[in-house]
Amino acid sequence: MKCSEILKKFEEDFPLDAAEEWDNPGLLAGRPDSEIRTVYVTLDATDEAVEEAIRVGADLIISHHPLIFSPVRRVTDEDRVGRRLLAMAEHHIAYLAAHTNFDVRKMADLNEKQLGLKDTEVLMVTGERGGKPEGIGRVGALAGERTLSAFCGDVKRGLGIPYVLCYGDPDRVIRRAAVSGGSGKSVIEDAKRKHADVIVTGDIDYHTAIDSVADGLSVIDAGHYGTEYCFIDYMAGYFRKNFPELSVRKAEVRHPYIVY
Repeated sequence: MKCSEILKKFEEDFPLDAAEEWDNPGLLAGRPDSEIRTVYVTLDATDEAVEEAIRVGADLIISHHPLIFSPVRRVTDEDRVGRRLLAMAEHHIAYLAAHTNFDVRKMADLNEKQLGLKDTEVLMVTGERGGKPEGIGRVGALAGERTLSAFCGDVKRGLGIPYVLCYGDPDRVIRRAAVSGGSGKSVIEDAKRKHADVIVTGDIDYHTAIDSVADGLSVIDAGHYGTEYCFIDYMAGYFRKNFPELSVRKAEVRHPYIVY
């Protein structure tokens, strides 16, 4: 199958114009007319991921986070971006990223289901689709009242993660929660405006967290990886369903930290 055939279907489901202006999704390396037989799915195009893609004979790597954000002024093996791009080129591997276009079209739905939210609405509206708002994250009701500490347990089980950082009174009763996969500092104010009692996200700094608690919004930092690694299983299933002639391999779930 040609890479261009994959791109046509993929960009119908995760259109580039759904991405944020600052983002850089899409085909970032390779030829559209290249032949694709094996796809490798990963959250990040790390050295380890590229090496594994080479080992399994992948012709296409798809990651959530784009390897290329800033302008690339040279491609050598002296820095991590150049090193990975060279390895892809040398092994004829095309590279596709689906970032905020995926966040808008699917990640928010996945996170909503993981946490069991009901009667949801878009957390941060970035556009519309079919006359309805779409965007980053979700906010909605819990199935029933929970204390903040009990909800932390729900979050760990729902996301399949070993721990969370919780800011707020553990005995507080919560009824309405927001969730935003990845780094959610930018949607804190949206969560407050939409009357969430708590937000589940990642990469929250100390001052943002304690200030949010002072404003009445509890914070559960479940980690950038923890809130987004569901991309791997979802995207592997997406390719198997829509391109059954392809072999699909995926990165092992490996949290990028150790808690001592």
